[in-house]
Amino acid sequence: MKKDPIAQFGKWLDEAKQNPAIIEPTAMSLATATRDGTPSVRIVLLKELEENGFVFYTNMESHKSLELARNPQASLCFYWMPLERQVRIEGRAERVSDEQADSYFATRQRDSQIGAWSSQQSRTLPKRVDLLQAISDNISRFEGEVVPRPPHWSGWRIIPHRIEFWQQGDFRLHEREVFTHNIHSNTWEIVNLYP
Repeated sequence: MKKDPIAQFGKWLDEAKQNPAIIEPTAMSLATATRDGTPSVRIVLLKELEENGFVFYTNMESHKSLELARNPQASLCFYWMPLERQVRIEGRAERVSDEQADSYFATRQRDSQIGAWSSQQSRTLPKRVDLLQAISDNISRFEGEVVPRPPHWSGWRIIPHRIEFWQQGDFRLHEREVFTHNIHSNTWEIVNLYP
């Protein structure tokens, strides 16, 4: 196990990506909560692993974004069943820069870019035809042009303060190693937990 949890996570993620039994190795559960503590969880995709955090992109008017804007505490969980591994991450959310969001948006497939303009994510959709019409309208709107990033679309970075690596063991004697960030020394403290 590496002494840097981001490097260790990168190693496990690479191994998950190389395993053909894992269809979407970047899928992660994202847990948010309202200001009063009501939790909500959903699956999102990790798009960038950075030295200081885990980045995903979404509509800034979505349920998750509104919760993160009001209560920036969040948790992530990766579970790679074929490898019998789980990683739990707790941290604080911050928005990525406009430049970083622009750069990532430019790499998306055009249909996904059009979708970002067309979907009013998390709002009530009266009829599916309304979404299909919005897509058609935006295809026409941006015909022959580069699709710019919508102003309501960006990314969140989860800056971890706690990362737990869990490796399944025989007879439920799992290995659990926890990294906790010490903000005063800017170092990671490491402990093992009982399974």
